Amino acid sequence: MEKPLTKNIKPDGGALSLSEYEKRGGYEGLRKALKMPPKEIQRIVTEANLLGRGGAGFPTGKKWDFVPMGEDVRKPKYLAVNADEMEPGSFKDRVLMEGDPNLVVEGAIISAYAVEAETAYIFIRWGYKLSTERMGKAIAEAYKKGYLGRNIMGSPYSLDMFIHTSAGRYMCGEESSLINALEGRRGVPRPKPPHSVTCGVWGRPTVVDNVETVANVPGIVTNGPEWFRKLSLTEEGGTKIYGASGKVKRPGWWELPMGTTIGEVIEDYAGGMSEGLKLKGLLPGGASTSFLTDKHLDVKMDFASMAKTGSGLGTGTITILDDKTCPVGLVDNLEKFFARSSCGWCTPCREGLPWVSKIMNAMEFGQGQEGDIELLEEHTFLLETGHTFCALAPCAMNPLRSALQYYRDDFRRHISEHRCPWK
Repeated sequence: MEKPLTKNIKPDGGALSLSEYEKRGGYEGLRKALKMPPKEIQRIVTEANLLGRGGAGFPTGKKWDFVPMGEDVRKPKYLAVNADEMEPGSFKDRVLMEGDPNLVVEGAIISAYAVEAETAYIFIRWGYKLSTERMGKAIAEAYKKGYLGRNIMGSPYSLDMFIHTSAGRYMCGEESSLINALEGRRGVPRPKPPHSVTCGVWGRPTVVDNVETVANVPGIVTNGPEWFRKLSLTEEGGTKIYGASGKVKRPGWWELPMGTTIGEVIEDYAGGMSEGLKLKGLLPGGASTSFLTDKHLDVKMDFASMAKTGSGLGTGTITILDDKTCPVGLVDNLEKFFARSSCGWCTPCREGLPWVSKIMNAMEFGQGQEGDIELLEEHTFLLETGHTFCALAPCAMNPLRSALQYYRDDFRRHISEHRCPWK
């Protein structure tokens, strides 16, 4: 099984130096890319069917194709690599930045070249200190070797790359909020249109791609789109970093073919449930996805298959809910996080999420009242897509809405017994 994303990651937790990375084929993708027109890179990535790994799954090549190209376009153009990984249960980008920072840097350079960007930013979560250190070292080594700066590898192309440390808010992971933060503004979302590919950082065309997305690009350019598609078990190309956290025997992460089933990740790689526990449910792709149950173990973990369940692939990191853990308490914890993460820009999110959190918290501590369940259900409608400025509040409603569907009796018991039955 080929593992293009994690093949260089050392078991001891260290990272390859630039010379070690080059000995393993590093920067061959960049050498090949610089001999092609940027539009050819876009075509190759489109044919590979690389879908954005940030959670939305939008075709990467298609996004790049939206960027205005040519001499008459307003410049400079920018690439921003989104490493503001703050959603509970997510850690795949940290794995790549700490384990193979040179791969991320090379992928960012090729991605920037594909859209004719002159400047690239790595927008890193404030708490990722080791990631920041290793990415900074990889960037510095790339400058010394001529992979960054003026006339890269003797070509006409030039690129500068900088690390920007996030201010710490989950909201900054949203594309337009990230751009505002890069500009030194308050991290709040922007109205769309215009979209960032035409009007982003300082009003210039900007592409925002996830860490795992750009890390796939060197392999695609080096080996071709057909190679990338064949790595997958579905029509969606490549491999995916999947993970499992919670009460399983071997929590962790694994690079597997896109389309590996939920059951395979849990049973074959995470070792199944811990002794004496049963699977009650799971969040398949981070805190903003909807709960699934043991009836969904045969579902393939790709964007299309997960969407059909009413949930989503998200980050691909499964959060396990066992039969001895309170689902109400779990959702209470998530809604508290989302309420604190609201930027306060729109009223439904600013006022609605704290109210949901207040109801959930009261219910978990035995102070729930008749009508609370119906009130929570009403909020899942009031805060759905189209009622808020961005996707934060609608995504926060996904675990709540699905928990009310699958674990309604558990909510009722909290109210009728005036306590949490698991405490």
